[in-house]
Amino acid sequence: MRRRLITILVLALGLLLVTAQASLAQSPHFKKGGEPVCTVSTSGASSSTTCSASLAGLGNGDLVINVTVRGSAVYQCQNNGGQTAPGQNKVLVGPVTAPTTIPGSQIKNGNVSFTTNPAVLTAPATVSGAAAGCPNPNWTGVNPTLTVTDISMTISQGGVLLFSCASASNPNGLSGRVPLAC
Repeated sequence: MRRRLITILVLALGLLLVTAQASLAQSPHFKKGGEPVCTVSTSGASSSTTCSASLAGLGNGDLVINVTVRGSAVYQCQNNGGQTAPGQNKVLVGPVTAPTTIPGSQIKNGNVSFTTNPAVLTAPATVSGAAAGCPNPNWTGVNPTLTVTDISMTISQGGVLLFSCASASNPNGLSGRVPLAC
């Protein structure tokens, strides 16, 4: 009887140690030089933003990454005669969120490097004259020029939020390579 009790206690202790070891192995962090950086490409009324990073200390579950982009567009004012003049207002565009899922099978020894699916932000082709800041309501906002002003990214695994990252908001626009702070 005593031998059985000792065997059960040893097995329980062993199971406890294995479980504790597995939970300690999951301490997600960005690898050195692998902090998230986004690339913003803008052309006229549209922009595309992708983000890259390298993580370590992950578990085996699927990784879900959401990139959210916001911006503003400035329009030209066009009257019924086809004449154009600069608009005065920035019109908010977005937010748009692009999800990326990395299957757990692609995470090797707790490590993964990724580039997200593009978050495509597009300004409407036309807006009301009032929204664009035109001289009167008979005008229409046309020919938008889009500017990305904010980027944020969340990274989750197994339904648990691991990281929430954001760019420094810039009303004058973000372009090229933009680092995110997490």
